[in-house]
Amino acid sequence: MTKYISVGKIVNFHGIKGEARVGYSKNQQVFFLSLESVFVKKDNEYQELKIDSVRQNKNFLIVKFEGIDSINDIIPLKGCLLFVEEDVVRENLDEDEFLIDELVGLNVFDAETDKKLGFVIGVSNNGANDLISVKTNSKKISLIPFVKAIVPVVDIKNKKILVNNIEGLLE
Repeated sequence: MTKYISVGKIVNFHGIKGEARVGYSKNQQVFFLSLESVFVKKDNEYQELKIDSVRQNKNFLIVKFEGIDSINDIIPLKGCLLFVEEDVVRENLDEDEFLIDELVGLNVFDAETDKKLGFVIGVSNNGANDLISVKTNSKKISLIPFVKAIVPVVDIKNKKILVNNIEGLLE
């Protein structure tokens, strides 16, 4: 079964010729601009929408889809999430980029002592960088900046993350 990952949302129409105003994930503009098609989920089915054109407009993208040529065609899609197949996202990940669902559940260990500190329960972004939420052995939740200096090793295969546990970071 194909897995889909959300890459944006049709937040409104743009003009009367069927263009969509699309919100997208931060720092993903280049990826979105490279897409030839996306999927929209309607009535529990994924329907492919081929992209005719994309252009930047302030903090949104203006997207024209094939076969959607009027405001009446785009209005039913307002509020719909846009998806791509997971494989497409994976092909475009850099070496040190991961999908959130790959990180959630990984065990977190101290890079020096190899002592288990907890496990990842989520990923968020504070505007400057990504943060991993770690539930520690004492059941507290700590936010760790997901940067190479603090998180030098992410081993998806062995379900393990190593962190440089500087004073005050965890427990």
